Amino acid sequence: MTFQQLLQGAEVLSQSGNPAIAGVEYDSRRVRPGTVFVAMKGETSDGNRFIDPAIAAGAVAIVTDSAGEGPRPGVAWAQVVHGRRALARLSANFYKRPAERIANTGITGTNGKSTTAFLIESIMQAAGRKTVLVGTIEYHVAGKILPAPHTTPEALELNRLLSEGLGQGVAEAVMEVSSHALEQQRVFGIPFDVAVFTNITRDHLDYHGTMENYFKAKQVLFEGCGTEPPRAAVLNLEDEHGRQLLTLCKKRSAVVLSYGLTAGDFHAEAVEITPRGTRFQMVTPSGKLAMWSPLIGNVNVYNVLAACAAGYARDCSAEAIAKGIFDLASVPGRFERVDCGQPFTVVVDYAHTDDALRNLTALARDFVIRAGLNGRVITLFGCGGDRDRAKRPLMGEAAGKGSDLVVLTSDNPRSEDPLAIMNDAVVGLQKAGARYSMEPDRRKAIAFALQQATPGDIVLLAGKGHEKVQAAKQGTIPFDDVEVARENLAALGYDCEGSAKSGRAGTLA
Repeated sequence: MTFQQLLQGAEVLSQSGNPAIAGVEYDSRRVRPGTVFVAMKGETSDGNRFIDPAIAAGAVAIVTDSAGEGPRPGVAWAQVVHGRRALARLSANFYKRPAERIANTGITGTNGKSTTAFLIESIMQAAGRKTVLVGTIEYHVAGKILPAPHTTPEALELNRLLSEGLGQGVAEAVMEVSSHALEQQRVFGIPFDVAVFTNITRDHLDYHGTMENYFKAKQVLFEGCGTEPPRAAVLNLEDEHGRQLLTLCKKRSAVVLSYGLTAGDFHAEAVEITPRGTRFQMVTPSGKLAMWSPLIGNVNVYNVLAACAAGYARDCSAEAIAKGIFDLASVPGRFERVDCGQPFTVVVDYAHTDDALRNLTALARDFVIRAGLNGRVITLFGCGGDRDRAKRPLMGEAAGKGSDLVVLTSDNPRSEDPLAIMNDAVVGLQKAGARYSMEPDRRKAIAFALQQATPGDIVLLAGKGHEKVQAAKQGTIPFDDVEVARENLAALGYDCEGSAKSGRAGTLA
C-alpha cells in the first residue's frame, strides 16, 4: 500500500511524497522501518513532540494535526484537520476496512454495558455466528480472550481486532462504546448496524464537565460516527435520556426498539428472582418468550431485555435468544460470587457510581430478605482518585442507605491522598446515618469486612470488579478483589481449594 492510498478519505490539508507503507503507528516507541507515524494531540500529551524520534526509528511518512510542524527532508508528509479522525481513516484503510464487512453492534450508557455486551455475544454464538467482543473486561476474537487496556481501544487497535476476526470467519462484532471513545472519535468511520442505550447516571464529569456534555457524547453513537446513523436503535424507555433518544432515532433509524421492566417493545412479566437466577416472561413484538437467566436481579432483567432486543434486531431466532441468555452463567466482576464454603455470601462487583451502589445494595437486601436468615448487608467501597469529587458523597450516601455496615476504603486513589478521598465520601455516609468503618488499605479493609460477617450476611466488595490492579501515587500494583477475598476466607479457616474443585456457586443459604 502506498501513502496516497492510505490517506484515502482522510481530511488532508496538504500532502507530499508517496512511499510504500508497511505499518501505521501513533506511539513513536512502536515505530519500525516503513511505518507511517500519526502525530496527534492527546488528552495529556502531544504526539507531535515525537515526530523526530519516530523518523529516527524508521518512519517513512508523517501525518500531523499541527499547523506548526513543517515537513522534514526525505520523509513523506501530510497535514490533516483532526488527528484521531485521520488515525481512524488510515487504520481502516490499512486493514482493508474490516468494519464495513462485519455487522457491528455498539452499546453505550453508564451502567450495564459489559453485561449487555456479554449477553449479546452469547446470543450471537447461540445463533451460530462467530464474534468479536470489545469491552471493559476483556476482548474476544473468535473465542480467543485478550486483555482490555481500554473499554474502547484506539482506532488502530480496533481495526486490527476486527481484521483478525474477519480472518477467522467473524460475522458479528459487539462493542462497548464509551463516552470517552465517542468524544475522542476512536470509533470514527465504524458503521454500526445496531446501537444500544442502557442508561445515564452521574459519571465521568471530571472529563465531560456536565451531564449535558456527557449525554451529548453518548448521543453521537445514534447520530452516526462519521457514517450513516445505525439501522436499528435499542433504547431504555425507562431512562429520561433514553426517551430523548427515542425522538431522535425515530427520525434517523429504520428500526427503533424500546425496552423497560414494565413497558416497551421488550418488557418483562411475572419476574421471579432467586439466588440461582432470574425467570420471567419476555413480551416481544413477536409474542411472549419464557426466559431463564443465571444472572440475578432487576438490573439484569434490564440487561437481558436490551440484549434480546439487539438479538432480535440482528435477526436471531427466539430459540437462539433464549439459549444465549440461558448459556451466560456469569460475567467477570459483575455480581461475581466468591465461595470457600463460608456460611455467608461474598460478592465482587464493579459498582462505582452512586446509582450502581443503590442497585447493588438493593439486590443484596432483597437476597437476605428472601433467605429468611435475618442477614445483614455489609458493603465495602471506595472512590477513584483524580476523578469527579462531587460524586463521592453521593456514593457514600447510597452505600450508607442500602447497608447495615459500610467499610470505606481505597479504590485506585491515583495521585490523590486516599484519606482525602475517603473524607469526601464519609460526608454521605454521615448524612445517611450509616454505621461505618474506615480503612485506607484495601487489603486490610477486605479482611475486616469478612471478619464482620456472620451466617446469612452478604458482603459486597464494590468498585473494582474485574480489575486486577490498584493505581496509587506510588505506582500500580497487582490487586484482585476476588483473590484477596479468597486469601482472607482461607485465613478464616474456610476451604477455598475444595470449593473451587467442587465448582459450587456461592448462595445465601
